Amino acid sequence: MQFFFPKISKEIDWTAGYQAADKELRQIIREAETGQRFADRLFRVRKKNGDETWVMTHVEIQAQKETGFPERTFIYNYRIRDLYKRTAVSLAVLADDNPDWYASVYLDKLWGCLTVFRFPIVKILEYRAKWEKLEKSDNPFAVVVMAHLKTMETKDDDSTRKWWKTELTKNLYRRGFEKQDIINLYRFIDWIMLLPIELEDAYHQEIMEFEEEEKMRYVTTAERIGMEKGIKKGRMEGRTEGKIEGKIEGEIEGSLKKATKTAKNLLSFNVLTLEQIAQATGLTPEEVRELHKSLKCGNA
Repeated sequence: MQFFFPKISKEIDWTAGYQAADKELRQIIREAETGQRFADRLFRVRKKNGDETWVMTHVEIQAQKETGFPERTFIYNYRIRDLYKRTAVSLAVLADDNPDWYASVYLDKLWGCLTVFRFPIVKILEYRAKWEKLEKSDNPFAVVVMAHLKTMETKDDDSTRKWWKTELTKNLYRRGFEKQDIINLYRFIDWIMLLPIELEDAYHQEIMEFEEEEKMRYVTTAERIGMEKGIKKGRMEGRTEGKIEGKIEGEIEGSLKKATKTAKNLLSFNVLTLEQIAQATGLTPEEVRELHKSLKCGNA
């Protein structure tokens, strides 16, 4: 909120905390009957005047524009008012690669009857022109945006992607982030900026050497993530022995359990597609689909 919607964030009393309204969101989606959607979250917050309000966040990551997105946003917002008698603000982050798609208004009219619904959006592609600002920002989401932009820009250039992946990771330390922030952002960069196995190995080796030079004590985390990822990729390719060095914690079964746990966490975030989650965790697309089905049944 502070990074993408700073003006709205200033109006929220963060000292009062916030609550995820997952149960209410599931009811809204069922009532709205808009089809299967993944990237929506609903939270209850308090404004600085003490009033409770609801914040609906949407993240659209598909490459092509979705003509029904503004209507879906309108329907969800209306259903919050209809079912729960609450005022809600709908916010959207458009992470697609279509520079001409700006979905921020739903308009419907017939015979003098007019419905207009406008909601705030952020277009990640616009941050290309703000690269220097991203580099100077102390907000971790600046790194998230940078990694996303470079992932899109290097989709057909693995060597350049490896260079950017390495630079973005090294900059986590140079920015002075806390240890846990570095670990979390390292994981995100490693997930989104996928590389062929030989370049992945080179990347992890370079980061481990950098950590040793900088006398950072995060090397074991980087090494473990890199080696586990090698095992998961090896499993996808039907290999019985991964191309990894050093020791790993536990047997392959333990790695699979970790991959499953990671996939469940990503599914709960509702940000990545099922195919992207499969790529990031090393599970097969079918395994991710089955996990998604089981989570939906468990939440029903």
